[in-house]
Amino acid sequence: MLSVDINLVSLLDEDKRKTILQCIKFDIGKGKVYTILGKNGSGKSTLIRSLTSLLPTDLYEVKGKALFEGTDLLQTSEEKLRKIRKNNIRYVFQDAANSFDPLKNIKYYFDLSNISPLKIEELLLYFLLPDYKKLSKLHSYELSGGMAQRLLIVLALLANPDILILDEPTSGVDYAVMNLILLKMKNFV
Repeated sequence: MLSVDINLVSLLDEDKRKTILQCIKFDIGKGKVYTILGKNGSGKSTLIRSLTSLLPTDLYEVKGKALFEGTDLLQTSEEKLRKIRKNNIRYVFQDAANSFDPLKNIKYYFDLSNISPLKIEELLLYFLLPDYKKLSKLHSYELSGGMAQRLLIVLALLANPDILILDEPTSGVDYAVMNLILLKMKNFV
């Protein structure tokens, strides 16, 4: 499904390049769960952002290939990448609150999903979030970190993507919610 062969990820700092990652090669198959392990600051988040060209090109250089269903995600157009990110590969980043536009209410994101409020309500209930009507009126800055994290997971699951990339999805939640997330991820595959 996704075949990654990244030779180099470099941070561009004025006239020099600092190598962050090199020689990364793996394949992701359908119906599987994969984990990237490493110390804090070792480049895990940078790696997952590099897969669909989410790193700013003025700060980072990525050399290699990331093939998704025959398309090299590192060489394709921005328009095609947006479509793939919307429909096929979804992310849940560890800094959930900053993943939302603070000027838009949560209903905006629900409307983007084109999913019925009843289906959304099921996932909100599962993840112990306020009901659709109440949550729709809120803005991201009115959510706790854990609520924002769970809401990002709900939005990602609503898209029913082929690949779901989670960057420390349980970092801002308590153990009960962590178990709900892990159970839902197990059922997702």
